[in-house]
Amino acid sequence: MANCQRGSPVHHSVHINKVIVPYKKQPQVIVLAGSSTPYRNDTDRELNFRQESNFFYLTGCSIPSSLLLLTAPSITSDPVISLFIPNADPGDLMWSIPPPTISAARETHDVADVLHTSSFVSTFASALNAAPTALVHTLPQTAQFPTLPSPLNDAANQSDTYLLLALHRARLIKSDAEIQRIRHANQISSRAHEVVMRVLGIGARGTLTTQATQHRPPLPGEWRIEREAEAEAIFVAACRREGYRLFAWGPLAEPASDHVNHATFTREAQGSRQLRPQVLLIDAGCEWGNYASDITRTMPVGNGGKFTREARAIYELVLEMQTASMQALRPGLHWDAVQLLCHRTLVRGFQKLGIFRAGTDETALLVSGVSAAFFPHGVGHSLGLDVHDVPSASKPTPNPTIARENAGPDHEKFYDYLRLRLPLEVGMVVTVEPGIYFHQHLLAGVRNSELIDHDVLSRYELVGGVRIEDVVLITSDGAENFTTVRSDVEWVEGVCSGGL
Repeated sequence: MANCQRGSPVHHSVHINKVIVPYKKQPQVIVLAGSSTPYRNDTDRELNFRQESNFFYLTGCSIPSSLLLLTAPSITSDPVISLFIPNADPGDLMWSIPPPTISAARETHDVADVLHTSSFVSTFASALNAAPTALVHTLPQTAQFPTLPSPLNDAANQSDTYLLLALHRARLIKSDAEIQRIRHANQISSRAHEVVMRVLGIGARGTLTTQATQHRPPLPGEWRIEREAEAEAIFVAACRREGYRLFAWGPLAEPASDHVNHATFTREAQGSRQLRPQVLLIDAGCEWGNYASDITRTMPVGNGGKFTREARAIYELVLEMQTASMQALRPGLHWDAVQLLCHRTLVRGFQKLGIFRAGTDETALLVSGVSAAFFPHGVGHSLGLDVHDVPSASKPTPNPTIARENAGPDHEKFYDYLRLRLPLEVGMVVTVEPGIYFHQHLLAGVRNSELIDHDVLSRYELVGGVRIEDVVLITSDGAENFTTVRSDVEWVEGVCSGGL
């Protein structure tokens, strides 16, 4: 239950000023509740605790059941932050790690004072007496956010209209300390993806030896990957040994050609350990100091650790989509333009492969929206304290930045699942994750399309799907890629075949 600080200290007072300054037209009070330790149903079985992101952003506190009271009694005064933490319950001491003492918490938190939660009601009342016209800001009291103390219901000037959007707008641009944590989380996750690939390579080369017998299970160094659960276990172990506490996303480890998701790979024959040629898609990333990573790699399984001709063609096209996106990134570029660039690259690639009929005009293909059946999701999203970060700020409603009439030929389907719809700014952290999929549910809507050569399409359907995802920081002159595990075909095949 102790506060967890990873890497350089995050100066949360800077975060607070980013949130409150735009609204300092009258005295302000902010009240936030931290998350409580969750339990399984009606039992005493504790589940993993993770602090509510907005609360952590303003406090840096990972102590369950804490409260924040921020007061700015006049438009010229600096905000005063008080943190309230629970007192240690003697009955819990033999079962759980206790919260820190008041004196210890004062040493580790960037706040004016630390008190016990039992003092919150009186402190809140005093704050309102000192500034009776203050506007009391809270998060919406929905199931998405922790419950606030009951005295807030008596505050006459209480509003949940402004705070969430103000927090999300502030969190959209990362500080240097936040960037350091995101970078480190992605380094750990990058190494974990490579570990999975290298275990696949050992199996493909046939050099895996084991002393396991009926009297001893295989040890970690003797594990091989024959099911997606085994790939997941290796990824988790690789992250855990580097000190991660929670996953930001996944891990999702899926044999991409297995549309019914049997949680295993397809084999040459029933009972055989020989795997058919296929691809394994892993979308996963750990957290470091509550900041996320999110990486996807698609790797060949079977076929000696090499892609089939069709899988390689699709993989190279997805890599081309990502490379074109990376090269285009710069401040001021609207994210919609990156989405459209991916669809345009896909259309041209499918024409070369013969999946889309070569004689069809590129504009006609884009306007038809047919490419959305193969690339249905957004090219990426904001990332920070949450893997799909700050949704109200990254995809605002209304959104005056969208001007599709200037985008060129496109289709509204391209943007249905796009989680970021803003011009890029320096300090944004985003994922770049194009993909191509041959999923029966998605293909059902284009089975009769005259724009597609269905005989050619049938040759590629067994590929299943390919996605490549990296995390990047928008800089003044482009972007910095935080993802260190390589994705070029030669390296991926070299590692997964055991040749590197």
